Amino acid sequence: MREMFRDFVGKQRQCPFKGVSDAHHMSYKRFRRRIIQRSSREGPAVSTPLATEWQCELSFEFDTVCQRLELDSPPRHREPVQTVLQGNPPETALEEGMSHCGAVKTQSTPPTISARRRPVENPPEQGLVWRAAEQEHSSEQQTGSDEGRHDLQPFAILDKAAVSLQGKTVMKLAAPSLLNDYYTNVLDCSCNGVIALALGSSVYLWNSETRALAGRLDPNQQTGQPHRQSVSSLRWSRDGRALCIGTRRGEIQLWDVEKKQNMRCLPSHLSVVRALSWKQQLLSSGSVLGRIHHLDPRAPAPLVGAAIQKEAICSLQWSPGDDRLASGSADGLLHIWDSDVAGVTRSKQPITTMKQPSAVKAMGWCPWQGKMITTGGGWKDREMRIWDTQSGTCVTSANTNSQICSLRWAERKRYLVTGHGLPHHQVSTWEFPSLNPVHKLTGHSHRVLHLALNPDGTQIFSAGADQRFHIWDL
Repeated sequence: MREMFRDFVGKQRQCPFKGVSDAHHMSYKRFRRRIIQRSSREGPAVSTPLATEWQCELSFEFDTVCQRLELDSPPRHREPVQTVLQGNPPETALEEGMSHCGAVKTQSTPPTISARRRPVENPPEQGLVWRAAEQEHSSEQQTGSDEGRHDLQPFAILDKAAVSLQGKTVMKLAAPSLLNDYYTNVLDCSCNGVIALALGSSVYLWNSETRALAGRLDPNQQTGQPHRQSVSSLRWSRDGRALCIGTRRGEIQLWDVEKKQNMRCLPSHLSVVRALSWKQQLLSSGSVLGRIHHLDPRAPAPLVGAAIQKEAICSLQWSPGDDRLASGSADGLLHIWDSDVAGVTRSKQPITTMKQPSAVKAMGWCPWQGKMITTGGGWKDREMRIWDTQSGTCVTSANTNSQICSLRWAERKRYLVTGHGLPHHQVSTWEFPSLNPVHKLTGHSHRVLHLALNPDGTQIFSAGADQRFHIWDL
């Protein structure tokens, strides 16, 4: 700065108008001295709106904070950073203009600067690619204690045929990079016994019958981007052939696992895809902005219906008879919708709404009583409730004395299976409808975020925030 000032003074002295230059020179020195003195006392003396307008803003990958949450308090402070188009609520652009993958109709009003900076969806090359199971992976699956290792491969065996305190056999496997995020839904078992588990940005497929890794879906690395988008939800189709994957960027990818091909990329949401559910060939998805989209992957324009709720969605599930859709919100509301999904409308209202004190993330319809649904409360509530969705009343409840992170039905034994967080970090089974406890399966050292059952209901699969995957014999 001193060199620039000397150069400025030299140029002023060469000016033929000496008096003018001296006066200008002296006034500049006084002005410069005052600016420096004021900035040292009060901070920057001059600010421009351009500096704040073009500062780096939060993007869709804001969930690194959520991944570190120890409890299930909803991330309310992150809602305002989502894209808002002029004259339309968030995600309305896709609801009104989506035709096929990679194409959105032009809006009648131009988007704001913030909307123009953020891409609506990922380019196709940023999707997932199929990779076969590595040959050396089998040699690393050795029994024994590997708790101290930090380079464990996914589904590497840590402890085989161990016995828990309740006498139930259990196999412990590694699940590195599993996100400690209460609101994700990243574990599911197909009707063929194939486990799909998302670990960070990748999805691993593991055959529970052969106990072998079938393959994985990894982000395409050709773009060279160091920061990848992680998977936030996944769900098998009912026939076990297609795997649907939702990301934090709002993408939905549909994979034919038998052919190892990406069937379709569905641009659905402008926010995190938190939950997915199938109704025959129809796919329903729910986002953090409260949008429910109904998609038909067979149609040229896949969006066939939509509904909107004010609260963030953290669970979504069609009833066994496909006549009711349940959506759980982060604000503790359980909405029940009818089966009419046609049309994109904001006026559609749920037929029943029920309220509990904490987020409705753990949720499941009763397989043999289609009007009954069970929900689990978070750490502020810790209550398990069975609801009659016709009357909107709670039939029975039980205090589990622990945060409920996940919930599944074991239809063969007519049990309820729950995964718990603080303070016990266990898997529990309950009789229906009395809700009397049957088993308490211990072994996880942190909260049990996800649960799944094998097709015949004889085994429980659990994935915890301790980055361990357990198999329990029911």
